Amino acid sequence: MSVAVEVQNLTKRYEDVTAVDHINFKVKNGEIFGFLGPNGAGKTTTIRILTGLLKPDEGTAFVAGFDVLKNSIEAKQRIGVVPEVSNAYVDLSAWENLTLMGKLYGVPTLKIKENAIKLLKEFGLYEVKDKPVRAFSKGMKQRLLLCMALVNDPEVLFLDEPTSGLDVESARLLREKITRYNMDGKTVFLSTHNMEEANQLCHRIAIINHGKIAAIDTPENLRAQSTELQYIEALFDKPVNLKELSENVRVTRVSLAGNKVRIYTADPSMVIEFLVEFAKNKHIRILSLNTIMPSLEDVFLKFIKEKEIVK
Repeated sequence: MSVAVEVQNLTKRYEDVTAVDHINFKVKNGEIFGFLGPNGAGKTTTIRILTGLLKPDEGTAFVAGFDVLKNSIEAKQRIGVVPEVSNAYVDLSAWENLTLMGKLYGVPTLKIKENAIKLLKEFGLYEVKDKPVRAFSKGMKQRLLLCMALVNDPEVLFLDEPTSGLDVESARLLREKITRYNMDGKTVFLSTHNMEEANQLCHRIAIINHGKIAAIDTPENLRAQSTELQYIEALFDKPVNLKELSENVRVTRVSLAGNKVRIYTADPSMVIEFLVEFAKNKHIRILSLNTIMPSLEDVFLKFIKEKEIVK
C-alpha cells in the first residue's frame, strides 16, 4: 500500500462556520507529512476526523487503507495519537498509563509489557515508571504521551503540536524520536506551529487556511516557488541611497536591516551584477554580499496572506 492517509472532499461545519472545506490530499507511506496553518485554520478538526473523534459532514477519509467511518475500529487499531491536550491520567503511573492504552488498543498482555519496557527505557522514563504522572514535568509528560501513542506499534502516528511549550532539550529529544520512528518505515502526520521544526522533519507540507488547502509540496519546492521573497543582503563601507537601488527594474523592494541593505529580487544574479557596477560608480566598497532564500516561515505567511486576500 503506497498511501497511508487519503482525504477526499472532506468537510466539517460548526453551525455557520465551515472548519474544513472540501479538502483533498494524500499522505504517502513512510513519509513525515506536515500540516500547517494559523489558529482556527482547520488543523485539529482534520486530525480529529482522521483519528475517529469527529464525523465529517461530507467526504471520505482513509487511514492505513481503512475508511475511518465504515471501518473505524480497524483504522483506530493502526494509529497512534499525541493529541493537542494531554490525555494521560495524572493519578496513574507511567506504567499504568501505558498498560491501559495497550489494553484499549487490544494489544496482548505480554506484548504490552514488552513494548512498555522498551519505550520507557528509550524515552528515559523507566526509572520513574511507577511514579504518578502528576509529578512529571511537561517534557516528561510529552515523552510519556509519545510512548502511549507507540505502545500498539502503529502504522500511522498523528502528532498535534507535540513539542509546544517544551524546553529546547526536550523538544530536540522528541524530534529525534519522531525521526527514528519514521526511519523504521512508519508514517507521521505532524501538525505544528514551529516552522523550523516542520522544515527539519517533514518530507512534504500542506498549508491550510480557513478550512482550505493553500499549498502542498516539499519545503524546498515551496521555497523555490516563492522566489520573489528571496533577497540579497549587502554591507557597504558607506551609506547608500536606497531609492537609487530600488530604481533597478529587477528589484522589487529595498529595506535596511541594521547596517545592512536587503534587496528583494526574483533575479539575484542580475542584481548582483548591478550592485557591483553601482558600487564601482559610487566609489563604494562591498564588504559582504549574500543571497538569502525565503524561509519556510516567509512562504507560510505568503500563502496565508494570499488566502486572506482571496477570502
